[in-house]
Amino acid sequence: MREPQQSALKRKLTNRHIQFIALGGAVGTGLFLGTGSAIFKAGPAVILGYFIAGILVFSIMRQLGEMDTHEPMAGSFGYFAYKYWGTFPGFLAGWNYWILYVMVGIAELTAIAAYAQYWFPDLATWKTAFFFFMLINAVNFAAVRAYGEMEFWFSAVKITAICAMITAGLYILILRPELVDGSTFKNLWQAATVGTHAGDPAFSGFLPHGIIGLITAVPIITFAFGGLELVGITAAETADPQKTIPKAVNQVIFRILVFYIGTLTVLLSLYHWSNLSPTDSPFVMIFDKIGFKYAAWALNFIILTAALSVYNSCVYSNSRMLYGLALQNNAPQIFTKTNKRGLPQASLFFSGALTFLVVPLNYFIPDWFNAFQISMSFVVACLVINWGLIAVTHIKFKKQKIKENVKTAFPSPLYPFSNYVTIFFIIMILSAMCLPQLDMLKQVIAVPIWISAVYGGYKISKILKK
Repeated sequence: MREPQQSALKRKLTNRHIQFIALGGAVGTGLFLGTGSAIFKAGPAVILGYFIAGILVFSIMRQLGEMDTHEPMAGSFGYFAYKYWGTFPGFLAGWNYWILYVMVGIAELTAIAAYAQYWFPDLATWKTAFFFFMLINAVNFAAVRAYGEMEFWFSAVKITAICAMITAGLYILILRPELVDGSTFKNLWQAATVGTHAGDPAFSGFLPHGIIGLITAVPIITFAFGGLELVGITAAETADPQKTIPKAVNQVIFRILVFYIGTLTVLLSLYHWSNLSPTDSPFVMIFDKIGFKYAAWALNFIILTAALSVYNSCVYSNSRMLYGLALQNNAPQIFTKTNKRGLPQASLFFSGALTFLVVPLNYFIPDWFNAFQISMSFVVACLVINWGLIAVTHIKFKKQKIKENVKTAFPSPLYPFSNYVTIFFIIMILSAMCLPQLDMLKQVIAVPIWISAVYGGYKISKILKK
């Protein structure tokens, strides 16, 4: 096995940047738009679904965080899979993560175009996607600190908005319930008192569609948590990673759980879930329906900003993963090239070229919801592959360190039990995607096909290296 080359990336990201990069990657379209579909699958139990998924992702983050703190390298878990598991797992981890964030980028740009139609219903989605594609990529070609600053402010806007929503919602629910007809915490377990389904027992209860409803919502919920592992990708460009990475990992997951669970609890109490639409943002829809027109307008702007934030993170993570693959000799060496500002410009350009497929996708599939659903379901398939690779790689990493009698500075709790629980839940997510209610079977079938295709590419690359 050839040793990975040394990274030429510059450590310009601070703890402030890392915190908001992770938040930016996870608080986006999955929460603001995808939640609508999950709510209709599970009802108010979607809150429980986010809690379970949050615990799962925290376990994965701690496993990755332990490895990143011990060895802060470019390529993150692609590097670790390569070093501690083998050349093909490293090859698969890197390329799977890369294609994952190409798909996330396409999903986010499609969502951005949908948000813009709130104000401009006749504006073609491909035009909006093209404009913001050019804008965000231009920023990322400037400097890594420019990316970090943009992500900090993007994330600050949406986090402030979420906190304001929770505060305003609690004020209405506790002190001024008369402001919103039918607002009550009882909406979480009782039938609606107003609206189309008022008094309908079929739409009452915390688990209105039973456990199956909750299970079918889990893959959609999973999409919302993709992005937290960005903490690991930033390790090679983080100042003082041994201090910054553990702090970011521990703080981010609890903030995410508060934002997701707190926000959904308040919103589903303000307005009964049965009166929402699975294809619209429940956040904008609720404020629009309860009469807060200007709040809905402002919220749509904030949600658009959130999606831009996630796409900004996609551009960053894609280029760094491709750069890391090239350092491992698993991608063409042109992708190791950096400019005088320490940016992997060839990796940025190539990743952007693939993400540009969002423009023809939206041109030929003008129904944005179908385009979004297609890209989202493939994202979930790639995401669970990566999570599985992290869990298994961490087991091999720990075995090696125990053998070497090396104590790591940020050990993952409950090893190896947490790793095996993680793997079990990943299998459960893939199984849930096979249920007819989700229409995601083709994405599950694509998993072994994709892994086989990557293995073919791996074999070809080995032949070319000889």
